[in-house]
Formats: sequence, C-alpha cells, structure tokens
Amino acid sequence: MTGAERGSCRESCWFLMFGCVLALGLALCGQSPLARAEAAPATREAPADPDVAPDADRAAAGPDSDAGPFASGPGPSPAVAAPAGSRLTHGLGPRADGLPILPSDRPPGALPGDGGPSPVIFPAQDITIRFNHQRHVQGLGMTCATCHEKAHTSHDSADSLLPKGTRCDGCHGSDHRDPLSVRGVGESPIGQCAFCHLGYSSSAGNRVARLSLPKPNLRFDHALHAKRNIACAQCHGAVENLELATRDQLPRMRGCLNCHQASGAAAGRARSDCRTCHLSDPSGLIKVSFETGTLAPPSWLHDAGHGPDWIERHKQIAGNDSRFCANCHQEKYCTDCHDGRVRPRNIHPNDWLDSHPVAARQNQQKCASCHREQSFCLSCHQRAGVAESGPFSNEAQRGRFHPPKAEWTDGPRTPRHHAWEAERNISACVSCHVERDCAVCHATTAVGGRGSGYPAGPGQSTDPHPVGFRSRCAAALRQNARPCLVCHAPDDPNLQTCR
Repeated sequence: MTGAERGSCRESCWFLMFGCVLALGLALCGQSPLARAEAAPATREAPADPDVAPDADRAAAGPDSDAGPFASGPGPSPAVAAPAGSRLTHGLGPRADGLPILPSDRPPGALPGDGGPSPVIFPAQDITIRFNHQRHVQGLGMTCATCHEKAHTSHDSADSLLPKGTRCDGCHGSDHRDPLSVRGVGESPIGQCAFCHLGYSSSAGNRVARLSLPKPNLRFDHALHAKRNIACAQCHGAVENLELATRDQLPRMRGCLNCHQASGAAAGRARSDCRTCHLSDPSGLIKVSFETGTLAPPSWLHDAGHGPDWIERHKQIAGNDSRFCANCHQEKYCTDCHDGRVRPRNIHPNDWLDSHPVAARQNQQKCASCHREQSFCLSCHQRAGVAESGPFSNEAQRGRFHPPKAEWTDGPRTPRHHAWEAERNISACVSCHVERDCAVCHATTAVGGRGSGYPAGPGQSTDPHPVGFRSRCAAALRQNARPCLVCHAPDDPNLQTCR
C-alpha cells in the first residue's frame, strides 16, 4: 500500500470515529425528559380496566389538556407512563384500584355504608387536583405537618389548612410565587400545571379549576388537640394508606365521643356538652338549620333518630332525659303541640274521654302541664253537662261529676270524701268551683254570714275545720284573714274568739 493510500485510509477511519462519537452524543443529549420518562420502567402498576379507554384520564382533563400519560402521583422522582390499556387513576381517588377503603383506614366511628360524615356538618366538596398521599408519606417519607403545618396553630375550623403552591415548588420544580403567572420550570412533567390540576388547559390563560372545601358547621380547635398529643389518625384515619383524601376521611361524632364521653380521668378536659363542638345561637340552643340542611341526632345517640316513627317514640326519649331534648328545642316548641295550638289527636289513647278522670285524679299536675283547667277542662265539662253550670246541668242524670252524695259529702269521711280531695289538691277544686259553691254549705247562718246573701240560700254552718283548729285559729287569722271572711261575717261571734 502506497503512502497516499495509507493516508486516505487513516482519514476515513478518523471520519468514521468522529461520526460515531457525534451520533452517540446526539443520542444522549437530545433525549427529552418525556422520552426518558416513557423509556423508564414503571414503578407502580396501574390496574387494567378493559371497559375503560386508556385515554379516560386525559378526556376527563379536557380536550386541550396537557396532562399527558403520567401514571404516578406527584413527587420529586420522574413520572412514568402507564402500561397500554390501563386507566390512569393515581391520585384521583382514595385507591387506585377503585376498591372500597379498608375499615381500618377510615376514621374512628365510621360505619360500613354510612355515606361519609354528616353532610349538614361537612358540606360537599369539589376536589379539582390530583394528589397521592401514599406516595408522599410512604414513598417519600413526608409527615402530615410537612404540608399541613397550620394544623398545629389553627384554633378555628374555618381555617384553611391546605398548603400553598409554593410548598410544592421545592420538589416539583414549579413556580407559584406569583399566583397570576404560575409557571412550570424546565421540561420536567411533574412541574407542569396539568400534572396536578385536573382539567387544566394551556389555552385558558393560566387558570385552573377552583378547589372548593367549604368550612364545616362545627367548632374545632386543631391546635388544642395537637397540644394534647392527639394524632391526626385519631380523627382522620390512616390517610397514609390512601391516595386522594376525600371528605370520607373527616371525623365522625361516634369517634369524637370516644374521648368526649369517656368516664373518669380518661376524659381529661374533653367536655361532653353538645355546645363544645356544635354551633349555638344567642339563646344557647344548638343551631340546627343550615344551608346544607337540618341537623338531627343520629339513631345511635340515645335512640333519638328523628325517623318516620319519631312521633310515637319521642315521649320515651323525652321522659328519660328531657335535658337532652332541651339542647335543641325550647319548651315552647313542645307546648305549641302539646298545649293545643297544633292539637295532635294521637297524644292520648282512643278511649281517653272515658279513662281520663282516673289519670286526672292521680296526677292533676301532669294534666295541668298542657291544659288550663278553667279554659280547657271546665268548658268541656259544661258542654258535656258534667258540671253544676252549663246548659245541660239541670237535666236528669246530668251535672254530676263527683261520686254520689252519700260518699262525697255525707259522713263518715272516707278517702272519697270531698274534704280529703280539697285538702289534697285544692287547685283541682277551684278549676271548676268558685268560693260561692263552698260558702253555700260552710258559711255561718246564725249571724248572717256570707252564705246568707247568696241566691242558693243561707249557709248551713257546716264546719270545714279539722279537729283542734280552734286552738290555732288565731295564728291563721293573723296570717291571712281573707279565707276566714269567705264564710264568717266580721262580727261573727265564732270569729271573735280567734281575734
């Protein structure tokens, strides 16, 4: 081989080596982050769902979405592509596989199929971001306080405990310092707006869907609970085992009562009074009407669920503990129904007209808690003729309310005698009778006592006083002379002996 040929061969080799190095450099330097992410092996498998199209997540994000096919939750590590034919669900629901949350991961007090916490206390939410708690806590070693540090200083349940966007910038490479011009830094997919914000469109002017977490209708002091070393899981369950935390992870009253109704020293300073947590109006009663609905006790709380059978059951609950009802209801609420304004016809049994005299004699005060004797009882008795006055009182077999005369007024005295009834409960007597009715028999006649001037005739001088009354009549006269003058004239000799 000549020298010229050897030189040409060396040149060809140098050009070939230079071309190989240049091609290799271009291959290494020109690969985009997205291409590297697509080439990387998947770190988590997305469950296959043959009934859902692979682009279901991208379609949910909107026709102009820049979300891209990223399967893992947000984090500092590069995102990976989902396997073909699988649904992108990471960070969109409590579990990526769509299965129900394990009972051990739900908050204390949660019951299967309970539908979450009270919608009146915790209004419906609108979560418009993708977030994977399990990835951040178990995969990246973060704690609740990493993002929710305000929970240690918040004293009002209306405080927002969500982290600001700047908290995410350190790992995601985004820039939230100016809320009006948030931008992703570099080409990393985890720093793009569409990675976390559902439905984001680059053509929407850098705007994202509003996240709505309405304030609860409840008093709650996060700082006070944190100070007493009450862990987050005691109210919110095992959020670290879930991906997206929904309102199902909010507290249940059954769980709260584990502390607030504990006995003895276990209760600490956790008061069980309803107003400790529930909002109240200026009168001190619990506020029960909200825009989200009307608050009512659950069935497991003293069996006080206001269901369809509550009208029949409420008397037992109120009788067992009326103070429990008084947390929400004023006495007027009860009397409006029981005192005749509403007049429910099923308060008394069907045979009440025949049997009520026995109940009235046994506990007249109970009757008087709803009924006024002069306006309710007397008017009815007059209409029915069971009274000494009224249109039917003079008819045969009418107008007699008391037992026969031989038992009611004649001697000897028995427990059915009117003297004993009057001493036991004079209020029941005056519900129908006036002083004239008593004076007809008990007023003096010898000196023209009070009974002598009534149309019914003079008094019969029937002594209403018990045995031995004359020895203490002076004290009774000095204390109140009016009852004495109902029957005695001022110059009655019988009255003079007591002066």
